Formats: sequence, C-alpha cells, structure tokens
Amino acid sequence: MASQRRFIPFCVLLCSSMLLSASAAAQAPAYDLIIRGGTIYDGSGKAPVVGDVAIKDDRIVAVGKVDGTAKTEVAAKGMAVAPGFINMLSWATESLIVDPKSQSDIRQGVTLEVMGEGWSMGPMNATMKALETERQGDIKYPIEWTTLGDYFGWLEKRGVSTNIASFVGAATVRVHELGEGDVDPTPEQLTRMRALVKQAMNDGAMGVGSSIIYAPGSYAETDELVALTSEAAKCGGMYISHMRSEGDRIEEAVDELIDISRRSGAPAEIYHLKMAGRSNWSKLDTIVKKIEDARAEGLKITTDMYTYTAGATGLDAAMPTWVQAGGLEEWIKRLKDPAIRARVAAEMKQPGSDWENLYFGAGADKMILSGFKNDALKPLTGKTLAEVAAMRGKSPEETAMDLVVEDGSRVGTVYFLMSEDNVRKQVQLPWMSFGSDAASQAAEGVFLKSGAHPRTYGNFSRLLGRYVRDEKLISLEQAVYRLTTLPATNLGIKDRGALKPGYYADVVVFDPATIGDRSTFEKPHQYSVGMRDVFVNGVGVLRNGEHSGATPGRAVRGAGWNRCS
Repeated sequence: MASQRRFIPFCVLLCSSMLLSASAAAQAPAYDLIIRGGTIYDGSGKAPVVGDVAIKDDRIVAVGKVDGTAKTEVAAKGMAVAPGFINMLSWATESLIVDPKSQSDIRQGVTLEVMGEGWSMGPMNATMKALETERQGDIKYPIEWTTLGDYFGWLEKRGVSTNIASFVGAATVRVHELGEGDVDPTPEQLTRMRALVKQAMNDGAMGVGSSIIYAPGSYAETDELVALTSEAAKCGGMYISHMRSEGDRIEEAVDELIDISRRSGAPAEIYHLKMAGRSNWSKLDTIVKKIEDARAEGLKITTDMYTYTAGATGLDAAMPTWVQAGGLEEWIKRLKDPAIRARVAAEMKQPGSDWENLYFGAGADKMILSGFKNDALKPLTGKTLAEVAAMRGKSPEETAMDLVVEDGSRVGTVYFLMSEDNVRKQVQLPWMSFGSDAASQAAEGVFLKSGAHPRTYGNFSRLLGRYVRDEKLISLEQAVYRLTTLPATNLGIKDRGALKPGYYADVVVFDPATIGDRSTFEKPHQYSVGMRDVFVNGVGVLRNGEHSGATPGRAVRGAGWNRCS
C-alpha cells in the first residue's frame, strides 16, 4: 500500500511534465520567418495574391495563408513580395572579393550573380595567374585558385551576400591552351580545350560564355565555339554570347549564334541584345524575327538586356583587334610605333570591316572615360574623349591610343550607341531577361576611385520603376517573371527563381510605388530606392533598407555538377 501511495504522486508529476512539454511544443514557433500580408508575385507571371510566405532554415515551406508562428515575423502589407532577382550578366567577379556585401545589386533585389561573359575566374594556369595579377587595377587580390570550382569555394569561404554562378569563358579556355595570339588550335589543343570545358561543367558551370567582339575571344572561329559548346551541351549546359557584332553585322552575328545552338544541341542566349549605332537602329524587327523563327524551329534561343541607351567597355572596342594580338602588353608596345599608330588611326575613322568599331558607332563626343588604373589620369574620369583630345591638342584617335599607353589598361569607357525606342520595345519581348553587365559595387571605398555606368546601381530598379510603373510597358507580374523564373529556367536551375514550397528562400520585399533608380552618368554612385527587405537562403541581408552585413550566399551550380562524364 505504501509503495502505491508513492507511485501515484510520481504519475501525477510525470503526466504534468508531459502535458507541459506538449503545451510548450504546441507554442513553439513552427517557422523561422513569416512574411505576412504581402502582395505575392510568385514568379510564374500570374496575377498576384495577398498572402504569407513562411521560411524554415534556408527553404520556403509555405506560401498563401500561413497559420502558426515564427521566430521572426515581417509585416508586408502594401508591399510586393517576390523571388530574388537573377542578374544574368554580372561582372561581380572581382568586386565581391573586396566588398562581399554586393551593395549595388542587393539594394535592387538581386540574389544571384551570374558571371562568365567570355572570361571566367577559372580554369587558370600559372602564366594566366601572373598576367592577371600584374594587370589588376584599383581592386587587388591574390589568385589562390586554379579551377572555376576552386573559385566558387574560395568565395564561399570568404563569405558573400549574394549567391553566385558562372559560365566558363570561351576566351579563358582559349588563353589557357593557346595564349592571347591570333592562332587556331591544333586538333590536340582543341581536345584539351574541350576537356577544360568538361571539367568546368563538373565544377558547376552553367555552360560556355563567349565575348567575340574582343581579342583574344574574337580569334575563335565558329567551329571552335561549336566544339566547346558541344561539351557543355552533353552536361546540360547552354551557350551564351556577346556576339561578334551588335551593329553593322548583327544579322550575321545572330545567324552564327543560332548555328552554334543548332550544331551543338545547346540552348543559346544573346547577351545584352542591342542595335548599336544609329544606322542599325532600324534592324530590331529583323533580329526579332530571326529569333522567333529559330524558336519556332524548336531551338531554345533567348536574350537579356540592360535598360540603358549606353554601353560600357574599354578603348579596346575602339581599335582593330589585330593590333591587340598577344595581349595587353603587346598592344601597348605596338601603339608606340608611329607607323602602326597611323594605320590604327585610319581604321578607327571608318566602320570595321572585320571588327566592331564602337568608336565609329558612337563618336568621340559620345564616349565618356570612366575607369583609369593610373592615378595621374583619374582626374579625366567623367570627361568625353573629345574633351580630353581638345585639352591635349590632339586628335581623338591619337588621344585614345595615348591613354591606353599611359594607363597600361584598356581604359573603361561608356559609349552612347542605342535608341530609347528600341529599349522600350525590347523590354516587352517575352523571352527577354535582364543583366547589369556590371560589377556589384558600393558607394564607398575603392569604388569611388573610378566612375561607373548607372546600370551598376539601377538596371533592375529602373525596369520596375520607369518601364513597369511609370510607362506601363509590361505588368509587374510579367517583369517579376522575367527577373526570376525565366532566367532560372533558361539556366536549368530547378529550386530557385520562384516562391514555392521546397525552393531556396531567396525572397525580396519592395514598394512598387517607390522603387526606382537614382544613379546617373554624372553622379553614378547612388543606390536605388524602394527595396525594403532581401533574404538570401533564408537570411536577412537587407532589412528595412539597410544592409545587415550577413553573407549567406552560396555557389549555384549547373546541371553538370559532379555528373558530367
């Protein structure tokens, strides 16, 4: 009897404990984060709905009416809630090294930087590493990797705020095996180049990226590009290209891209579609028809763009490619030869017969000098080539050559080449996504030593503010689709680019009434406005418009990752 009396209080205590545990479990937050009451644009292009988005760890677990509680709740009434935006053409390869916060892009809602326009951060050999280190400008860093996969791991270990992805550069592979000269690969060299592409696909590359307006990438013939792209296609990759021409020979350039897609079996995308040069503005309808016809044939051809009428590159795009054979150092050496200078100046004054002459397309008064390596030349930043030529009492052609020699670089240059009417038409194309064609910078530190194209700070917010809200060229749901699900689908990414349960929690919250760009050509280092919150892999990177300092970004790898045989 005594033992029974002792057992009853024990049972009461045990049952009470179990009830308390059950009660505590019932009250424990079911989620890490709930974004409440926002207008949800899920990335599908369908009309938005008001609801909630629940996140646990790094994944979205519920979308719609979400019951239960979370460790953190964010009120989003009146705000747009969307998947994180994908920058289809990012040059954040170096900027993320010096400033991993990716400020100019995060403040526009970009959560994935896709790199690799012709040049990628791997594969590199010892010679390439030495040259790249010597050629570094304001941003200096050790090259402690060899393969593209090494670079991914190196950047992840250091920490970055955005996710990162990359194509393997066709020019990178070419330089690895052939150097920077205008030569064709032997069968043995081409075999090694194909093997490098296969390795990069195993590392997680999205495919092959080319930039065949510039030396040494321009030295590659179509068959070489088909061979490299065929290796990527076997691994589920695509071909993406800054084509051989965006101006006088754009029809032939589009035909070449379509031919490469057809022969290799890979989908293909045109980087920053444009009609460069006033005499080419009327060609847009012809180019659109070429793309539509190829798509009707069953080829997967897409495009991306930036939302400005000016491009930005270097003075290398103002001079014939033959003078650049062998690399930067050989180019500079040739520009010191009076006879060669005379020939280059003469060729700069006429359309390029076998090269893209942006100097002729824009004109010296429509070329803004934006990036110098030499501190003595930095005061020229923001001036046109024509202005500097007048200051020096020389012709624009002579001045351009002098600047390359004095700076020891290609000299960053903005070229005004495009039509605003064409920009508006392109924004409305259903197979068009968007890329900044710029680094992700910060309005501070080393970045203030040079100018910048406004697309660096405003490409995506300009789309949503000017072309969606103000000009109503496309709906907001369509714009979100083409910033998220469309590029993710083109890249073959299956778990990002949409607000769906099971997808990674890359989510943005912004005000459709205020989002917009502020950067100008005169004052480029100005952040966009209207983006309130940005979550990358479930972690708040931008909160109430301020960067949290968090660096949860990861490498996003392509279909061939560890599966390309």
